[in-house]
Amino acid sequence: MTTMDAAQTIRDRIADVTALRHQRTADPGLGSGVGRVKTLQARRFRGTYADLMGSPSFGPAAKFFLEELYSDSDYAARDQQFGRIAGTLQTMFPAAVVATAVALAVLHAQTEELDQAMGHHWTGSVASPAAAVAEPGIARQDAADAARYVAAWRAVGQRAQRELQLQRVLAMGTDLARLTRTPGLRMMLRMMRAPAHAAGMGALQQFLEAGFDTFGQLARQRGGVEQFLATIEAREHALMAALFDADRVTCETQLARTLGQAR
Repeated sequence: MTTMDAAQTIRDRIADVTALRHQRTADPGLGSGVGRVKTLQARRFRGTYADLMGSPSFGPAAKFFLEELYSDSDYAARDQQFGRIAGTLQTMFPAAVVATAVALAVLHAQTEELDQAMGHHWTGSVASPAAAVAEPGIARQDAADAARYVAAWRAVGQRAQRELQLQRVLAMGTDLARLTRTPGLRMMLRMMRAPAHAAGMGALQQFLEAGFDTFGQLARQRGGVEQFLATIEAREHALMAALFDADRVTCETQLARTLGQAR
């Protein structure tokens, strides 16, 4: 991908995200629905990876994924920076870093599109919390949220897009680990901290430094990156299979139990 293509891709994807955000602003009900979906997904991630989050070896990487890829945070400020400085990325960062920034913008836009589709169905549906009947020990609110989430997921569908989203998440981890093997890059990032902030690239700089340090630490453990990403891939595939194909009550019960583990 040429520098011009990279810059335009970032601008286009950020424009897509901004348009979705404007739709949510114009429709408070949709905005609330998307917010509920994002909050539930972040809780689900914490529940699914509670063991990794508490691990000295994998905890930092799991926390990075939660905060940067599975979070319910508002990334509006980061998006504005990305869109504004897309054309000057190549003057401050190596090609491999620019490629990672492009991949992040593409993943972000895809995630927002899927979350918005989920938000539409969340707002317009009230699912019966079958999991509360199947397993009384589950909190009723977790059961109700799980039921609505499963209903929205199945209404949206898009299995191929969900698979692509997961592959992009895994590729992001692989790319960050690869960057840690670039000679002198960590020193370069440290030296660029002040110029990057002055140029309005603080959010990208923070993402790169956090990703570099997190996956650098993981890469120093023999097979650490591969084990971490394999765990993410296996668990996310299992979750997707349940959300698409499992008996509804079984799926809702499993999801509600996972939400409870994040309390």
